[in-house]
Amino acid sequence: MEKPLTVISNTEGGCGACGTAMCGTCSTAPASNGGSGKISRRDLGRIALTASAGALLSGFAGSRPAKAAQQEAPPQEPRLSPELNVVKSSKGPIMTVLDEFYKIGPGPSSSHTMGPMRITYDFFQRVSKLPEDQLKRATALKVHLFGSLSQTGKGHGTDRASLAGLLGKAPATCPPEFLDSLAANPDEAHKVTIGPTSLNLTLKDIVFDAEKGDFHHPNTMTAKLLAGSEPLYELEYYSVGGGFIEWKGYKPPDKGKPKYPFEHARELKKHLIDDKIPLGKLLLENEMAISGKSEKEIWEFLDQVAEVMTRGVDTGLAAESILPGPIKLHSKAAALWRNVKTSNKGPAGQAITKVAAYGFAMGEENARGHIIVTAPTGGSAGIIPAVLKSLRDINTPTEKIREGFLAAAAIGYLCKHNATLAGAEGGCQAEVGVGSSMGAAMIAQALGAPPKVVSNAAESSLEHHLGMTCDPVAGYVQIPCIERCAYGAVKAWTGYCIASEEIPEQRRVDLDTTIAAMALTAKEMNSKYKETSEGGLAVSLVLC
Repeated sequence: MEKPLTVISNTEGGCGACGTAMCGTCSTAPASNGGSGKISRRDLGRIALTASAGALLSGFAGSRPAKAAQQEAPPQEPRLSPELNVVKSSKGPIMTVLDEFYKIGPGPSSSHTMGPMRITYDFFQRVSKLPEDQLKRATALKVHLFGSLSQTGKGHGTDRASLAGLLGKAPATCPPEFLDSLAANPDEAHKVTIGPTSLNLTLKDIVFDAEKGDFHHPNTMTAKLLAGSEPLYELEYYSVGGGFIEWKGYKPPDKGKPKYPFEHARELKKHLIDDKIPLGKLLLENEMAISGKSEKEIWEFLDQVAEVMTRGVDTGLAAESILPGPIKLHSKAAALWRNVKTSNKGPAGQAITKVAAYGFAMGEENARGHIIVTAPTGGSAGIIPAVLKSLRDINTPTEKIREGFLAAAAIGYLCKHNATLAGAEGGCQAEVGVGSSMGAAMIAQALGAPPKVVSNAAESSLEHHLGMTCDPVAGYVQIPCIERCAYGAVKAWTGYCIASEEIPEQRRVDLDTTIAAMALTAKEMNSKYKETSEGGLAVSLVLC
């Protein structure tokens, strides 16, 4: 029988609402230590973290002494609008499903490439349905990029991805060669037909607008259909991370209700104990209930995701090139893969090099702007493929790999719901950190570990990415992003190996606590380190 998933409440005597003793948030919180009212330093630290994270997630920081408030640094901008669904949906049970999470499309960035392409493709579909008399007046299509999209969009290929979407190219099926041609021929005009009207579009129709401002989201963009200077139709959009998109007035699609609803890992644990259901089966039942898809459809989708990932790794291992952009970075995957076979590093060195080569391979394919799968983002797209490839190296059965994908997604869902997946909101801890955590859970689940080990492996891998900044050199998803995919994959295996050998109940830090810590760190991180290329390596490395 599988062991229950113990993910929270290592403190005895908690009131039950949050698993933290004497946190003061409940009306009847009992005293710990036998009712003595004394509190240990460990409990005190736990209370402080819970209170801070609770204030962050509820949007209320509580009252503070005036003197202390004056000494604090001003809050970092930009903030997220409470009107965004990604903010509203952080309350209530997790409703994300697999095909929303594992999205197939072009790299190098889920928020800056795939998201904008999904946005402009959506806008293309909308304007195509406008009345014919309105379309006859159209003279131009324009897109304006704001905030982080404007700051680092050049390096992420935001302009070419946005143009491709306006031309009616869907992210999952657009040939990489077409995107490459847009970058290679920036002045070329491309014809698009919308009803009775044909327009010629170029990259100049994608405008890099204000970098600073009071935006609803750091990744804001507007799309407009114009008659001269008069807007015939326009809409404001937001690329909210991981390839997810919203727009002004957005209403989420109708979904079913999860069979086993949970917001946090501790509630997931309770279902596993109370319902005596294996983790993989629970996640599958929820997926079917929310999405309305059959088990067969879900497995087919995950097999497609696995195929795209495997193909990307294989392509990357065979490719040797200088990656696009001003950095002139040489690819490394092929050399790592070629040399590992004759390496004298011993079994440990060879194993690490092999996993790193897989991470480099998909990370470099992402940097080339080729087709990837968000897991959870484009910047971290090399981690899960590296884990998948290494699991296949040891002949892990397909059905176990499918369960591993479900466990990985569950970790991503928890991080998205209770913190963030977007580098523009939380730095690279939200991308590579979450990707590594997902990878550790995938390994543990696929290799038959009990739920507590799955949780501990995920926690460990995320914990050791806390505070990681997002500071891409020149705004390109290359340095340090590609190497971080390799390190993230290796850390995923490290997290699993440690969790599988320790006594699970002795782990002092649980998954919910670490996700809350990531959310708190994201809030307090300086905006220079949130995908703006205004700090860290981005300003320390001089390109010649």
